[in-house]
Amino acid sequence: MENGKFVISLDFELLWGVFDKVHHEEKITYFKNTRQVIPRILQLFSEFEISCTWATVGMLFNSNWNEWECNRPQKLPAYINSKLSAYNFGNSVKANGTEDLCFAPDLVRQIAETPGQELATHTYSHYYCSEKGQTVEAFQADLQKAITMAEAMGVELKSLVFPRNQLNPEYLKICKQLGIGTVRSNPENWYWKETEDSSFLKKVFRTGDAYFGKKDKSYPYSALKQEPGRPMEQKASRLLRPYSENSFLNRLKLNRVKAEMKTAAMKKEIYHLWWHPHNFGENPEKNLEDLRQILTTYKQLNREFGFESVSMKELYDLQRQKQPEIV
Repeated sequence: MENGKFVISLDFELLWGVFDKVHHEEKITYFKNTRQVIPRILQLFSEFEISCTWATVGMLFNSNWNEWECNRPQKLPAYINSKLSAYNFGNSVKANGTEDLCFAPDLVRQIAETPGQELATHTYSHYYCSEKGQTVEAFQADLQKAITMAEAMGVELKSLVFPRNQLNPEYLKICKQLGIGTVRSNPENWYWKETEDSSFLKKVFRTGDAYFGKKDKSYPYSALKQEPGRPMEQKASRLLRPYSENSFLNRLKLNRVKAEMKTAAMKKEIYHLWWHPHNFGENPEKNLEDLRQILTTYKQLNREFGFESVSMKELYDLQRQKQPEIV
């Protein structure tokens, strides 16, 4: 029987992931910390022999606002809520010296050149697939632009993570047609469904789940969803919350992740951990220390149970070997 698998996927966004929720001038230090912490995450992954999928917003491939202007897709999303548009936001801040918050081709290259790291896509513009006003045509143009930008860097995109976990089933066929083999899908819990509806109650349960509840977040290989003409869906297991100044809660969080990893290793199942690199933007040293603890646990489980670190693409490729009908 095949050993358990440990999957890590990171939603690499910088300011593109939160511009509608924060004021950029209040996050300068936060995102500068994020830029500095990414090479250190890569160092830790190399030290512990970790494969990781970096789902990267395509706009980060640009070097400056001039390139950004030149790399607009043929069709832009027309959200009813115009505050969600990365293009409206970019037009409003591009004269304010915000390049370090919005572009990172150097970091993208470093990720792509680091052994074991998969450069994947988080769409080009942090595209919201379930928001009113956007269309299939605009999504296709957006994803095609992300693919084109990656190809210019010599990277073939095979994995995708939907921004804000807005998995729109209608768009899976577009993903497959454009060469995407696998996507990250959401946990089964009710509070992870319809993520465009971030009600207060859902937020409370998502947060509480990081600390309390059953340690049952791993899942069998049979739970990998594959339908004809669509990418393989692999469920997220756990969002790694950032470091908490409350030492009791922080310890609960880490112990929960470690226990779930052990369950997956013992049951020979899949455990998929994810977070955003910018979650380490505050308390970067403490967050890196937490990550080291998790990776140390991984190495122990690797030695004891053969628990194996794989990227999303590697897990997809392993399933294709077992099931040749998956293409």
